[in-house]
Amino acid sequence: MTLSQSHPYFSPEEYLENEKSSPIKHEYIQGQVYAMSGASDAHVTITANLVTLLRNHIRGTGCRIYVADMKARIESLNIFYYPDIMVTCDQRDIKFEYFKRYPSLIIEVLSPSTEAFDRGDKFSDYQELETLLEYVLISQSRQRVDCFRRNSEGRWVLYSYRGNQDLELTSVNFSCSLAEVYEDVLFPKI
Repeated sequence: MTLSQSHPYFSPEEYLENEKSSPIKHEYIQGQVYAMSGASDAHVTITANLVTLLRNHIRGTGCRIYVADMKARIESLNIFYYPDIMVTCDQRDIKFEYFKRYPSLIIEVLSPSTEAFDRGDKFSDYQELETLLEYVLISQSRQRVDCFRRNSEGRWVLYSYRGNQDLELTSVNFSCSLAEVYEDVLFPKI
């Protein structure tokens, strides 16, 4: 993400209006907008694989899946992020056309330039979403998925998946093999 220097501060309303016609996406953090960069082949392939699997799984459940272009709003922090994948099963989200406030699942495919932010500040920010049950981070350089799941005490517990394991997403009662998540992904040669 790169800070946009063209405007010192945007209100949430100005941001949402400008984003409708912007040729590039921006995330919004407390009045500042940050341009989003493009994605690699692996990033897009992983996202497409998971969207296909999840969409087929949640069809007819009342849940909705959103990919890359739908914002998650963290109202308490005055933030809008674009998750790679977001699932909401909360009917209150139907009334919001350009963002969702009540996701149960957020998935980010890690990029070298965003991994520290996704694991740190962004995860901390997402924890403000009371309906969020799982936050999933997917490596695009090797078969590794870290799933942070909120337990009954409200604490976040890490479940790591590697190799031939099955990925489990309890927020939407879903599982699949990591091979399905990483189908057609070419890993960098070391």
